[in-house]
Amino acid sequence: MNKFTDIIKPESPEDFDKVEKLAEAAFGPGRFARSAFRLREGVMHEPSLSFTLHRGEKLAGSVKLTKILIGVDMALLLGPLVVLPEYKGGGIGAALMLKAVSAAKNEGYEAIILVGDFDYYRKFGFEQIKHGQIKLPGPADPARILICSLVEGAREKFSGHARQYQ
Repeated sequence: MNKFTDIIKPESPEDFDKVEKLAEAAFGPGRFARSAFRLREGVMHEPSLSFTLHRGEKLAGSVKLTKILIGVDMALLLGPLVVLPEYKGGGIGAALMLKAVSAAKNEGYEAIILVGDFDYYRKFGFEQIKHGQIKLPGPADPARILICSLVEGAREKFSGHARQYQ
């Protein structure tokens, strides 16, 4: 039983180094070559849509959302979602996902995309897209490109090349 209270809060500047170390431990240096990282490279994530979960004094997990363009339409890119290895499977990732998706919907965004495991992310409203519907800057398994429609019809609306939002 967890004797600490889990607290989810917006990521603060003080969390940045800890979150980076958490991502490094979870994904290693190979994370920089991933298509999703290329979309985030050098671009600030959305502070109001990026959250940390603290268990007691310890940073236990983090999720970030970053504005991107798909074709001519703005969407959000989720990632990374990271959880300390010792807490995996304990609901931290799910709590962060629910918070991020809810916040994005409340702020009026239409869709969130990510590259990930459909079996995990479908419980948060993510669906697979048609092969080639969204093209990422670099290789990505088409079965792992997922979209969460935050408004009616968003899944069909978003298509084309994904690129950084400037």
